Amino acid sequence: MSNRTTVTQFFLLGFSDVREQQILQFLMFLVIYLAALVGNLLIITVVALDHHLHTPMYFFLGNLSFIDLCYISVTIPKSMADSLTNNRVISFSGCVTQVFLVVIFAVAELAFLTVMAYDRYTAICRPLHYRVTMNRGACAQMAAGSWISSMICSVLHTANTFRLHFCRSNVIAQFFCDIPQLLKISCSDTHANVIVMIALGSLTDVVCFVLIIVSYIHIFSTVMRIPSEQGRYKAFSTCIPHLIVFCLFISTASFTYMRPRSMSSTSLDLTAAVLYCVVPPLMNPIIYSLRNKEIKSSLWKMIGRIFFSQEKQIPHTELL
Repeated sequence: MSNRTTVTQFFLLGFSDVREQQILQFLMFLVIYLAALVGNLLIITVVALDHHLHTPMYFFLGNLSFIDLCYISVTIPKSMADSLTNNRVISFSGCVTQVFLVVIFAVAELAFLTVMAYDRYTAICRPLHYRVTMNRGACAQMAAGSWISSMICSVLHTANTFRLHFCRSNVIAQFFCDIPQLLKISCSDTHANVIVMIALGSLTDVVCFVLIIVSYIHIFSTVMRIPSEQGRYKAFSTCIPHLIVFCLFISTASFTYMRPRSMSSTSLDLTAAVLYCVVPPLMNPIIYSLRNKEIKSSLWKMIGRIFFSQEKQIPHTELL
């Protein structure tokens, strides 16, 4: 056997070696991360505290916000710290953890977007059966199935990736540990890995894509029969943003994980990674909440209660 050097840490290439550009990237990621953090935390808090929002739609929305919060937290804080300190080293165990978490939250995101499309299909196309179909037990089973399937996919992908030997290089041409980039620097035969990645990824993508497209075909055909123009606009304004986020997410993720290596380039890989790792957690709160009257109403009520209770306590403390 040839001599091999065991890799104990990796070096994340990131976006740039120029110090000014690193600071700029830190500031951009900081703004994006804070916006995603605040937006998703607000959704989770409002959905949890307002009993009027304890419905299937907002139950799934709360799960999606939790996924987005975790998903963006796996990659962005580490990348910001790397840009600020100019230290892009990640340990082997840290890389394993990052791959596992990225995959589990990415697949969970796809699964919950699919479940939410089915929820909208049931609400719009079968409104009389909605309460029966989307009962508490069914919602819990859908959520559990989404999380379990994403965990199984993550275990398979992570175990299949890190069974390989890494002796060719320890430089990952990405701002986080990404499976396609890890396969490039492996000195083992990665043919089986590529087959498993494409087969499992294609199965997941095709199943979710077909379910969502079929759901929206039925939704749009039902919406077009609504006599009220305002009713049609409300239905379309709810569904089309959901479809846009799903298409952006699935297209960029599929491009990253299933394209031929000949189509790979550092700038293209970085752009695609930002589109499927950073954009959805940032856009989902805007699309699903800031445009949602019930969420906005509950949020203002919650803020009003906080400030009103504080104002009531001020005279009481002054008397004391």
